[in-house]
Amino acid sequence: MDYDVLIIGGGPGGLSAAVYCARYGLKTAVVTRTMGGTASVAHMICNFPTYVEIKGYDMMKKFTDQVTELGVKVIYDCCESINQIKNGFKIKLTNGEKELSCKKLIYAAGTDRMKLNVKGEKEFFGKGVSYCATCDGPFYKDKKVIIVGGGDAALTSAIQLADIAKEVYIIHRRDEYRAVHAWIKAINKIKKIKQLLSDQVTEIIGDKTVTGVKLKSGKELKLDGVFIEIGSKPEISLLKDLKVKLGDKGYVITDNLQKTNISGFFVAGDVIDFPLKQITTAVSQGSVAAYSAYCELKMDE
Repeated sequence: MDYDVLIIGGGPGGLSAAVYCARYGLKTAVVTRTMGGTASVAHMICNFPTYVEIKGYDMMKKFTDQVTELGVKVIYDCCESINQIKNGFKIKLTNGEKELSCKKLIYAAGTDRMKLNVKGEKEFFGKGVSYCATCDGPFYKDKKVIIVGGGDAALTSAIQLADIAKEVYIIHRRDEYRAVHAWIKAINKIKKIKQLLSDQVTEIIGDKTVTGVKLKSGKELKLDGVFIEIGSKPEISLLKDLKVKLGDKGYVITDNLQKTNISGFFVAGDVIDFPLKQITTAVSQGSVAAYSAYCELKMDE
């Protein structure tokens, strides 16, 4: 086998697992497209012990540095498939090292942003359409923007953009938000935020960049930016052939030791069927997954 443990995903769950695997003396590698996961684009993290507040990128940079200093190999590549083999797993990569094998595998691939699937969304991605207010908000100083969504992410994005943009709309297809009361109360106090409930964006229009949106109600708004915050879906495309047990919404089911129904296959982070999706929970799950992998390896000796 090439490695004792392979970790797929470079977010908090995967990095935490890597730290613990390294400290257990296991030959470990992390396969990821980018390090840090969705946490790296968080504007400010204020609920992680030891930091009153820290930018997401800065926190994940510290985490990544710790992993590499411990001798964990980081492979920047995309995983194409995972196959169970005798006494372990084999993964195929898009570039570089074509195949890697391991005795135990920790899957921490996280989630992917959900799309509106309306005309203009794909065409204007990066040209006025964004899925991250933290990343792209500064480009819209003194401009007009709209946030699509009704959950915590949508409302906090609206609050953040209100400090940057000239005018902010938030549109939600239902007649009330899904966000916690504190965020609803907060946006109601910001006069710059105009709320459009029980309506939907049906088309994103523009020339070289976004110039506006069309709504189901028949209205047309002139805008410079569209921020889509309608949730995420678990990244489980690699798990179909393994027949990993999933919950009703497609998230992976694990026990309290991060074990799945597949022997030697552990899962951590936002891809798990777990109600609280935070950096703290992902870090906890990653460390438990590493512990479980280590215990199984010792038992296999």
